[in-house]
Amino acid sequence: MLRAQLDSVALAAAVGVDVKTVNRWLTGRVPHRRTRVEVARVLSESEDVLWPQTRPDLVAGAPATAEVLAAYAHRAEIPTDVWTSLLLKANETIDIVGYAYPFVFELMPDAADIVAAKCRNGVRVRLGFADPDCAHVLERDTLEQMGGTLPGRIRNALSMLGPLTEAPGCMIGLHSTHLYNSVFRFDDEMVVTPYLIRARGYQHPALHLRRLSKHGIFASFADQVEQIWGTVTPLRARD
Repeated sequence: MLRAQLDSVALAAAVGVDVKTVNRWLTGRVPHRRTRVEVARVLSESEDVLWPQTRPDLVAGAPATAEVLAAYAHRAEIPTDVWTSLLLKANETIDIVGYAYPFVFELMPDAADIVAAKCRNGVRVRLGFADPDCAHVLERDTLEQMGGTLPGRIRNALSMLGPLTEAPGCMIGLHSTHLYNSVFRFDDEMVVTPYLIRARGYQHPALHLRRLSKHGIFASFADQVEQIWGTVTPLRARD
């Protein structure tokens, strides 16, 4: 309020409430959601800064699960229409970080073309694959009992990129990070697959998340993507 040069009377008038109501807010009362949104707009602040106790990830009774839309025992159990819906409706960000995920490009016959078209329309796409030539990939191959096939699976996935290798706004990189999960982000939703020893990718459990707060579980995995992306080698640079 000081930064906005508003006293209680001025703020009350700006959001259409009684000045006594504003004074109650200043002593700890939390207003209704519609009023919180209006106050945040008037003060040019975010709602969770003004009232941290209203953050969705801290809601009493469901602090750890508020952002979980669905949980699956295995990634293979996620319906195809869930994947295609996430891919088709993304209009800002697509971030995928894992080892090899050719199934993404097999969701639809023209999946790579669809993503390339999104790039041309301003969607930022970042695809992080494990470097098939790094020692860590062979270690992961052993853990998942893949019989030496993981490097080939990664190269196969890379061969499916098609127009994405030249699409504006599409960044493709190789990492050598020891991953504990794969992350598939589409705007404010993502699928996270925690890894299990001796289990293949399609056998891993999966969480479908939706961002409700910049402090929640979604943000934690989004931050992981940023950290890993800071280590990748651009595919073209490597070639």
